[in-house]
Amino acid sequence: MKISLGPIHYYWSKENIEQFYRSAEHWPVDIVYLGETVCAKRRALRSADWLDIAARLTDAGKEVVLSTLALLEAHSDLLQLERICANAHYLVEANDMAAVHLLAGRGPFVIGPHINVYNAETLALLADLGARRWVPPVELSATTIAMLQDTRPETMETEVFAYGYLPLSFSARCFTARADNVGKDACELRCISDPEGRALFTQEQERLFTINGIQLQSGIPCNLLNETLAMSEMGIDIVRISPQLADTESVIRAFHAVLNGEISPPVEYGSPACNGYWYGKPGMQFSPVSPVPGH
Repeated sequence: MKISLGPIHYYWSKENIEQFYRSAEHWPVDIVYLGETVCAKRRALRSADWLDIAARLTDAGKEVVLSTLALLEAHSDLLQLERICANAHYLVEANDMAAVHLLAGRGPFVIGPHINVYNAETLALLADLGARRWVPPVELSATTIAMLQDTRPETMETEVFAYGYLPLSFSARCFTARADNVGKDACELRCISDPEGRALFTQEQERLFTINGIQLQSGIPCNLLNETLAMSEMGIDIVRISPQLADTESVIRAFHAVLNGEISPPVEYGSPACNGYWYGKPGMQFSPVSPVPGH
C-alpha cells in the first residue's frame, strides 16, 4: 500500500506551510494533496505559491494532487475551482459535485471524502465520468468498504482516511467566529490562532468535537494504524494521513514501518484515539483490532 499526505485542514501561516512541505519532501509518502479545502477566506498562499510547492514535491518523487473546497459559497469560489480543474499538470481531488461536473471527461481525477459515495452504482457512475481514485466517507465501516471493494471498477483505486481528526461536517456559519461571539464576515481570520483546531468540550469536560472555522471535526484523532493489515487484505491501495502542525512525520514513519513489516500490530501509538466507524460503531469509540467480517 501507498501512503498519502492529505490536504492541510487548518489555517497556517505561509511560513509554516512552506516549512511543512519542505520537510515532507523527505518523508516516506507517495502522494501529497495540496490546497485549501475548508474556507476560501484562507489565502496565506497564492495559487503560484501552491504550484511552486507542487513542483518541488514532484521533483522529490511525490505524486501531487490539487484539492478543492468542500463548500463553495461565492462566485469567486467557483472561479477558483474552475482554474484548479483546468490545470494541465496535476490530478485534482473533487470535494463537491461542482468539481466533478468540471472534471468529467477531462481526464482522471480523485473523489474526495466529502462526496457521498455509499453504493456500487455511485462508484461506477463516477468511474464513468473519469474518477480513478476514491476516498470513502469517513463514516463508512470496513464491512461496507469491503463490499464496495468487491464490485469497484477495475480502474478505481481506494484510499482510506487512516489518521487524523475526522472531517465530520461543514456549515455556512463559522464555528470559530461564533465561539468568539463575532460575525463570520468580521472573523479577521482568527482561526490562524488555532493551528490544530479548537477543542469543544461537553459539560462533563469530555472533548467531543474540534471546531475549525466552518468545519466540525472529531474531538480525538482517528487512528487506523493497527488496521492496515486488514486493509491490505481488502485490497485497499492507499492510507491517508491528515496533517497536523506537530508529529506528522512520526505518524507517517509509524505507518511506513507497519506497512513494510518492520514492526507488527498491535502497535501503541498516540492516545487517546478513535476507530469506531471502521467497526460499524459510533465514531468516537475505540475498539481493539479484529479481522474484517467476511475476510
